[in-house]
Amino acid sequence: MFFIPGTHTEHGLTHSPLKALISPRPIGWISSVSAGGVANLSPYSFFNAIAEFPPMVMFISAPDARAENKNGHKDSLANILETREFGVNIVGRKQAEQMVKSSQPVEASIDEFDHAGLTKMAGQKISAPLVTGAPAHLECTYYNHIDLPKNANGSHSVMVLGHIVGIHIDDNMVENGRVDVTRFQPVARLGYMDYANVTDVYEMTP
Repeated sequence: MFFIPGTHTEHGLTHSPLKALISPRPIGWISSVSAGGVANLSPYSFFNAIAEFPPMVMFISAPDARAENKNGHKDSLANILETREFGVNIVGRKQAEQMVKSSQPVEASIDEFDHAGLTKMAGQKISAPLVTGAPAHLECTYYNHIDLPKNANGSHSVMVLGHIVGIHIDDNMVENGRVDVTRFQPVARLGYMDYANVTDVYEMTP
């Protein structure tokens, strides 16, 4: 089967398979705070580490179709452009349901921590709150952003680049000096509404 992106239905596919093919994808559970002090929390599956030295991450913010949006920006992006900082909260299996709840569309005035029943944890290098109980957190400062090409509707997604300035790890997730992911089972995004947990780990030496 071969097809041009966007023509999948002509080939018997009910949904675009792109997200299912490029999977599993790590989830960046991005926390931020507006200039007015309203906390925001939202998961992004187009997310990853992009460098180790210096430590950098990126995530993609899709256009926001809400009538009250800020220049077409989702709240996370709008907050980050205002405050120049954000948190990345690592999602373990215990946080999966609350992570999904925090993805529900709500007004910008709603605190998603409260909406998802989560407790805030203070960062040490940033003012944006972090998710209490998450297995790890990355405190980040804004580095840059890139507007991606416009879509068929004339709007565009934005790639946000962040510099990691602080790392929190739950001590219970560490064994013999190494992070043991099987202790928190990172949640990954697949295609459609599917998710997976990392449970099967094996080592290969080149």
